[in-house]
Amino acid sequence: MLNVVLVEPEIPNNTGNIGRLCVGTESRLHLIHPFGFVINDKNLKRSGLDYWVHLDVSEYQNVEEWIAQIPDHSRVFLMSSHSEKSYLENEFQDGDWLVFGKESVGLSKEFMARFENHLTIPMSPLIRSFNIANSVAFVVGEAKRQIGFKKV
Repeated sequence: MLNVVLVEPEIPNNTGNIGRLCVGTESRLHLIHPFGFVINDKNLKRSGLDYWVHLDVSEYQNVEEWIAQIPDHSRVFLMSSHSEKSYLENEFQDGDWLVFGKESVGLSKEFMARFENHLTIPMSPLIRSFNIANSVAFVVGEAKRQIGFKKV
């Protein structure tokens, strides 16, 4: 199972869409506070539809609480438009942690310094970044392609 981590998500619709993606790909969603919305926000539920009840989701009050329960820090991959290595060059494994920052600013330099594996999604120089829900879909899709996805 892949672990999708959202650090301080700000937009409920994005989090709802990512939650739905996690249900569909049998991935676990990890949400690190503070959020830019209330977890029962109607937009979150609208974009997550009725799939939210099937979501394997964990919430953490802060980054330290989340980091404390990671068994292998070498399998944590931070996504950043400032990274050099493409996610397409990475070899993913079952159980990997795919970490995405908040929509407005991404992951802080301090957060990035805590882990070694930094990946980016190749994109045209005409844009600064992709929407976070699209970014998660790109990376989860590639990781699932590599490790396999069994239809239930």
